[in-house]
Amino acid sequence: MGSLSILLIVVSVAVLSAGGLVFVSYSAEIERARTAVISGGRILTTTSGPIEYAENGSGIPLLSIHGAGGGFDQGLANAVELVGAGFRVIAPSRFGYLGTPIPADASPSAQADAHAALLVALKVDWAVVVGISAGARSALQLALRHPDRVAALVLMVPGTYAPEGPVAIEASRGSRFAFWLVNAGADFAWWATEKIAPSVLIRFIGVPPEVVAAAPKTEQDRVMQIVSSVQPLSVRFPGINIDSKPALHRLPLEKIMVPTLVISARDDLFNTLPAAEFAAGGIPNAKLVVFGTGGHLLVGRGREVRAIVGEFLAGASVK
Repeated sequence: MGSLSILLIVVSVAVLSAGGLVFVSYSAEIERARTAVISGGRILTTTSGPIEYAENGSGIPLLSIHGAGGGFDQGLANAVELVGAGFRVIAPSRFGYLGTPIPADASPSAQADAHAALLVALKVDWAVVVGISAGARSALQLALRHPDRVAALVLMVPGTYAPEGPVAIEASRGSRFAFWLVNAGADFAWWATEKIAPSVLIRFIGVPPEVVAAAPKTEQDRVMQIVSSVQPLSVRFPGINIDSKPALHRLPLEKIMVPTLVISARDDLFNTLPAAEFAAGGIPNAKLVVFGTGGHLLVGRGREVRAIVGEFLAGASVK
C-alpha cells in the first residue's frame, strides 16, 4: 500500500470520527431539549381547547406570554428575569408551540380568549399580564376583551401594530437563511449554525451581534442560552410561522384602562420601537421606556428593566 493510500485512509478515518463526535454531541443536546419540553408542561382542557402551561412560585398571579420561538419554558424564564419572589407565574404555550395545538382561529384575539380560559380553568380571577415580542399581541387583546382579568399590563419589545415602521424580521441574508431553517423545522441545521456561526442566529432574534460582543460574559451566555432555548425547533416552528405572518391592525387602545408599561430599544432589529411608541401613545397614562441599545433581548439592561418593572408594579398596587 502506497503512502498516498495510507494518507487517504487516515484522513477518511479522521473525518468519520469527527462526524461521529458531532452526531453524538447533537443527539445528546437535542434529546435533553426534547425531554425538557415533554416533561416540563401540563395540558389543561379549557373552553378554548387544550392548552399547555407550566407554573412556578406563589403569590400574585402573573401570566407570562412568550414571544416567537418560545413556549411555556421561555415564559417561565422570561418571568424570572423580570420579577423576583412573590409571584405565581403562569406560562402558557401559545398556539402552535410545543403541546398547544393550532385551532381553526389562531388570531391574537382567539389567543387572548384562550389565555382567559386558562385563567378561568385555574380559578385565577386576575393576573399581572406580561407580553413579550409577538406575545404582546394577545396580551393587548386580553386587556381589551377581558379587562377584568388584567390587573396590570407589561409589553416588552412589543411586536404589535404601528401605522408606520411595521415590525419585521431583519432582512439580511443571514436572517433569510435562519428563517429558512425555521420553515424547515431543521433541528440539526439550527444546532450546527449555533455552533459554527452564532452571530447569524443572534441577528435573527433581533440583536446586533456587536452589542452582544461588547456585553459582559454573563450577558453573552444569556443570549446564547436563549438561542439554544429555541430547540427543539421542530416543535416550535408551527407557532413561529403563525407569528411571522401577522394580520395586524389598529386596535381601540384608548379603551385599555389598566396600568400599562411599554419597553423597547432603538436598535431592536425587529423594529419594535414604532409599535411601542404607538401603543404607549394610545393607551391612557401608559408609561414608555426606551433604551438606546440592547436589541430585541435588551442586552445589558437586565438590572434596569427589573427595577423599572418592580417600580411600575408597586405603583400599580399589585406588589
